[in-house]
Amino acid sequence: MAKPSLDFWFDFASTYSYPAAMRIASLAETSGIAVRWRPFMLGPIFKAQGWATSPFNLYPAKGRNMWRDLERVCAALDLPFNRPDPFPQNSLLAARAALVALADNWGESYCRAIYRAEFGEGRNIEKPEAIGEILNSLGQDADAVLEQAQSTNIKSQLREQTDEAQRLGLFGSPSFVTAGGELFWGNDRLEAALDWARR
Repeated sequence: MAKPSLDFWFDFASTYSYPAAMRIASLAETSGIAVRWRPFMLGPIFKAQGWATSPFNLYPAKGRNMWRDLERVCAALDLPFNRPDPFPQNSLLAARAALVALADNWGESYCRAIYRAEFGEGRNIEKPEAIGEILNSLGQDADAVLEQAQSTNIKSQLREQTDEAQRLGLFGSPSFVTAGGELFWGNDRLEAALDWARR
């Protein structure tokens, strides 16, 4: 009998997706849930709402609270935290490379490594060189992966996933969608999403 499933939708530029990405695998395994990692781009979704950047930049008080809250969340989870600059970062190439990685058995490790570099070490993941270093650290051929990430097929796949996210009504990251279409938003809703998926 197939396991219950949950789709994990994330943008690498998203702050709260960092702790979600670092803890979802173990929680899902304990819950007996199969998780499908779904990278997408928040930019078009924000643009459709009239936002040119992250709401955490548009509303400074909200942004200040978010950064302090993220520090607390990471400390509670014993995760390293360093605020990246710039914020938000252009996550397009990282997301395309994630699709290459997720088609193989090292995709989740890649995604966690990107988040760790960006929010754990404060590194700039916009640069191909930074992604290449991460790929090499995972024992991958960085040049080959980055070349594949720029292929027409991968570019189309990421656009299709972003379109699907919009159709599902996603408005932020991380988001979790059950097989029955229930949408949960935010790192703090991960446990609730897993519980619902198990029903």
